[in-house]
Amino acid sequence: MTQRFSGKVVALTAAASGIGLAALERFAAEGAMICASDISLEALKTAVAPLALPEDRLLLRECDVTDIGQVQSFIDDGVRRFGRLDVLVNNAGTGALAYVTELDQEAWHKVIAVTLDSVFYACRAAMPHLARTQGAVVNTASISGLFGDNGLFAYNAAKGGVVNLTRALAVDHAPENVRVNAVCPGLTATPRTAWMMEDTEIRAEYDRRLPMGRPGTPDEMAAAIAFLASSDASYITGVNLAVDGGLTAATNQPAFGRLRKQ
Repeated sequence: MTQRFSGKVVALTAAASGIGLAALERFAAEGAMICASDISLEALKTAVAPLALPEDRLLLRECDVTDIGQVQSFIDDGVRRFGRLDVLVNNAGTGALAYVTELDQEAWHKVIAVTLDSVFYACRAAMPHLARTQGAVVNTASISGLFGDNGLFAYNAAKGGVVNLTRALAVDHAPENVRVNAVCPGLTATPRTAWMMEDTEIRAEYDRRLPMGRPGTPDEMAAAIAFLASSDASYITGVNLAVDGGLTAATNQPAFGRLRKQ
């Protein structure tokens, strides 16, 4: 494993499982000092314990990303502890499966708050520190922010906001040499998507539609996040990178080539 982040400080939200935890592990393996948060501090402590990171490389905080004060404190604590901030990874998100006539106001606002407001709050808190280090932001968006889904309109709206917020912040802060990018995962095998993997009908649909024939892994998403955060991507900003096994490369028309051979 390379040491691209040796001496660097990385802050991550929603880091106790899935893509967030995989990203934490990747940055730690590449030498970073880690400032990580999650809604459950106990879950976060349990998740990172196997890494056995020394105390001088790790700070864990409980943080409700829908609370601007808690997000500000999380960023401030990290900078106070490590003296700098080089990378911010905004990973929190949630969805609601419903049609527009079915979703109540409270559920709508929760999806927007967790998924979109949290990115604004963290970027607002972190940007002055990132400007000093000429750092980078990587947001976890989604292919659902690039296109619409059936029954996921609130999630589509929130992730679409993350996609365009990423572009806008990239433009605003390029003069400060702060890069802002996002990964847009497709189906990824995490605890949150386990119900999809266990539903034979849904899994069969994905198997049919995915050109690579399988879901992505959290480690594959983490690799893309680390790339966008690293100096290897030094001239890349404002990009929303689809990491989806080719799903959004397809028109979803019939598989003419295979059908012709039958």
